[in-house]
Amino acid sequence: MTGTTAAVLLVIVAAALALGAWWLRGRRTLTTPAERAVHATLHTAALAAKPLRRGLDATSAAEAAPHLQVLTGADAVALASADGALLAWHGPHTDLAERFREAGLRAVAGERRVLVESAELGKPEVGSLIAQPLLIEDSGVVGVMGVVTAGAPGPGLLGAITEVARYACSQIELAELDASRARLDRAEVRALRAQISPHFIYNALNTVASFVRTDPDRARELILEFADFTRYSFRSAGEYTLLADELRNIDRYLTLERARFGKALEVRLQVAPEVLGVVLPFLALQPLVENAVRHGISSKPQGGTVSIVAADEGTDCVISVEDDGVGMDPELLRSGSLDAIESGGDRPSARESAHVGLANVDDRLRAAFGNDYGLVVETAPGAGTKVSMRVPKFRPGIRA
Repeated sequence: MTGTTAAVLLVIVAAALALGAWWLRGRRTLTTPAERAVHATLHTAALAAKPLRRGLDATSAAEAAPHLQVLTGADAVALASADGALLAWHGPHTDLAERFREAGLRAVAGERRVLVESAELGKPEVGSLIAQPLLIEDSGVVGVMGVVTAGAPGPGLLGAITEVARYACSQIELAELDASRARLDRAEVRALRAQISPHFIYNALNTVASFVRTDPDRARELILEFADFTRYSFRSAGEYTLLADELRNIDRYLTLERARFGKALEVRLQVAPEVLGVVLPFLALQPLVENAVRHGISSKPQGGTVSIVAADEGTDCVISVEDDGVGMDPELLRSGSLDAIESGGDRPSARESAHVGLANVDDRLRAAFGNDYGLVVETAPGAGTKVSMRVPKFRPGIRA
């Protein structure tokens, strides 16, 4: 068993202990063979992880295979999809590709390792061909790793292959989770668009129609605002946007709503210039404003005021949308969910709570930034409602 193989077997415990001890000794240069072996193994594992975090395909397999070959200490390493398609082969003995495909299909069917010995292969210079299924608990077998050895594999090498395959599976699983979250984000954005559009489009077009004869110029301006609003809301860009862009679109929305409500709707805006470049989930702020207008102000006969504040608070930006409308019983929030507020303070029905997605926004904020970044709601009957969100000014991997 090679030094690299031994390092793989001990990577979980030895890596933490060896590197931790090295760090505590004052960051001195790696000098012992064990330290160098552990460091090299961790570095190689990181190189293999990077492409696999994109999922298992021909490109990522070709990039990961050389590093997996180093980790196993094998003559050659191959990767195939669960249906037997060869994705990558690194090393000699490419003439064994068909035998690997056959062994791989057997490994997938049985969800267990398949070992083809030298005598079966008809190649004396090859010790064995091993097909190791890449098995993820909730997804089943997602692929196969093939290993060609020079000699008969012992328990140490077989254990190393199992550990390397398990490591590869963990990276592929993370890629699947990332993809699932991205699909969920896109689905939630589509849901928000569907929720906003029927209610708002109907009222906006009615408002424009009311100005067509009495004030054609005003009607034209409102149509342009409506066109810009829908263009932004139904854009095909990513799941994130800049606060400046979100505020610009909210201004279009409020322009249309002020045309409908007249003096009954007053808007106050206070935004710190330094937070305009903050990134937040797409359409995260608009539902808060729509909720304030629709359930706060429109339910109050004499109208009211909606205040939007975006403040700089150190490493975070705090954004709040407050109305002085009818408010609601805070016990509904404590006993239920954010959907309660979407029904204007009553127990939410399925139809009512489907319109404006505060719970949707809360879920997306927590998914993007962590549980410390959900919505905070302050309300009381007759005292209006304030909904606040905290967004980090910078978060690695998240950009508009």
